[in-house]
Amino acid sequence: MSKLLPTLPDGKVCDYIDQKTRNDTPEEYVRQNIERRLVLELGYLPEQIEVEYPIKQGSKRVRADLVIFREGDQHNQENVWIIIECKKDSVTPSASKDGIEQLRSYMAACDNSEWGMWTNGKKKTVLRRIRTEEGIEYEEPNDIPSKDGDIEEVDRPTRDSLKNAVGDNLLFSFKICHDHIYVTDGLQKQPAFFESLKVIFCKIYDERNFPNPLEFYATAKEKKSNDGRLTVFNRISKIFKAVKKQYPAIFDANDEIKLQPRSLAYIIGELQRYSFLSTNIDVKGKAYEELVGSNLRGDRGEFFTPRNVQKMTIRMLEPKITDKILDQSCGTGGFLVIAMNEVIEQLKQQTKKQMGRASEEAGVWRDALNDSIKATAKQNFFGIDINPDLVKATKMNMVMNNDGSGNIFRQDSLLHPHQWEEGFKKQFAKALDIDPASLRNEDSLAHFDLIATNPPFGSKLPIKDEETLKQYQLGHVWREMETGWEPTEQLQGSAPPEILFIERCWQFLKPGGRMGIVLPDTILGAPGLLYVRHWMIKHCRIVASIDLHPDTFQPFTGIKTSILILQKLHNEEDKEPLPDYEVFMAQVKSTGYDKRGSPIYKRNEDGEEILLPFDETIQFSMEKEILKIKKFSSFQKLIDDDTPAIANAFISWKKETLLGW
Repeated sequence: MSKLLPTLPDGKVCDYIDQKTRNDTPEEYVRQNIERRLVLELGYLPEQIEVEYPIKQGSKRVRADLVIFREGDQHNQENVWIIIECKKDSVTPSASKDGIEQLRSYMAACDNSEWGMWTNGKKKTVLRRIRTEEGIEYEEPNDIPSKDGDIEEVDRPTRDSLKNAVGDNLLFSFKICHDHIYVTDGLQKQPAFFESLKVIFCKIYDERNFPNPLEFYATAKEKKSNDGRLTVFNRISKIFKAVKKQYPAIFDANDEIKLQPRSLAYIIGELQRYSFLSTNIDVKGKAYEELVGSNLRGDRGEFFTPRNVQKMTIRMLEPKITDKILDQSCGTGGFLVIAMNEVIEQLKQQTKKQMGRASEEAGVWRDALNDSIKATAKQNFFGIDINPDLVKATKMNMVMNNDGSGNIFRQDSLLHPHQWEEGFKKQFAKALDIDPASLRNEDSLAHFDLIATNPPFGSKLPIKDEETLKQYQLGHVWREMETGWEPTEQLQGSAPPEILFIERCWQFLKPGGRMGIVLPDTILGAPGLLYVRHWMIKHCRIVASIDLHPDTFQPFTGIKTSILILQKLHNEEDKEPLPDYEVFMAQVKSTGYDKRGSPIYKRNEDGEEILLPFDETIQFSMEKEILKIKKFSSFQKLIDDDTPAIANAFISWKKETLLGW
């Protein structure tokens, strides 16, 4: 089959617009993302766009990275409308050869060019050339217009004009904003991130404030003057006051936006074009979690699980609408967000079925669906983490995806319940609809149907507290008897957190509940940890063991890990060993990226990357209230990722194996 498909030699990419083969360089990576944005976000037709377009500049010819013509115009230099220059991230806007002045010179050579954009993926400048009686002037708008848009839409978007981000373009915008704060406001990484967080919350609140007009905007005119920047600052501060009231668990009443008005106006202008609510979950998740990881990754063994591994795990656990779901070391909240979106799909189908076609066509069902989503998130989704910064990051991730921020708590979940902070215990119990006094010890925690988690692990984080250790059989010294391994009364001097987390997850589960947990391979193979494996076999059904690729957590660590899917035995099963049963086992040979974090693509027998034909639908204009669309065929490389196939194989296997879910 692969021999019939077009292929790419090593180090090459297939251009999204003209399908020509080009060198795979950092600059090309930026250009390919911009090309997809022009077509899929801004609605330009591929035939309006030229790649590497020759421009006559005096006695020489230069090549512009991307040139856009108005629809129907002949493609000649006289008709060039928009010029875009894409650079690798090490090139600065002020560079003498490849900086913004290069773009200005290209625009000057094209008499009728109106717009220009320069970007390196981390910084961006947009120019609009205006002819006045005094001569040529350049404005710096927030963005270039969409195909049928205008300067008013660029300055102040409406709900209908908000764009869904594609590719890595939202990630580009996040990086642009964060770097701008870092440089302009002089803030270190972590404070800069939390100022970004405030702005993102304001953006989401404004999108949800329907039917009121959007207030999250900064016009080019406002950005030029101190008075205008102050107007933007006051407008966004007003939104932030409402945000604080809605999310008192995230922001203190006296929190303020600490950015300079100049800086705030810039990043508002960068983010205002996107719809944070309707952009695809994977696009948002990748952008947000990469930003979080680069700023909040701590030294507590925190290695955030890649999204494809999280998605595989959640699909294998198969969350239901009625399941109570927990991640008690939630990090950035990826497991919870993916599980919530699985449940949302089920809620959509349920709501449509219950309310019928008439209500769907009238849009009434959407209000009912949103109410169901909020109620389900509030009742059934829980996250705990010891890191207060990551708790805020998880709440943001949940809000950005499905408004399920309510049950995310800061606490060391390994502690004995009587050591838990009183405020946490009350909130946790209230969310579970139980009496806080009932959370007495390790035997009173079994309230969850599903747990998906990646606990911190490593010898640098030993648990030595006796009050903590004594809650766990795995916190005791074990000895081998004729009948097998048994715990003694003696406590371990210290225990790695990942071992205790296995038992804590089990304690949190109802009988018959299931968990997916990331664990280091030493737990599955080291002779000295045989007692841990004995404990798991005695108390759980080992449903699946997925051997992850050594590069799964690169470029941060090369530690070998696996995903275990375990099911808590019912009390009567716990007394006697289960009869022999099948265990699903698989090996992830490729996760889709290498140890540097660069993507890996599927190859044919000759080692060449395979290209797959891909049809996309472009929505490019409205005519008499009818949306005009057009099909665009391109080629895409196929990420070499085993995780979807493993999830599919497990689901097929599970249909033949009675697991109770």
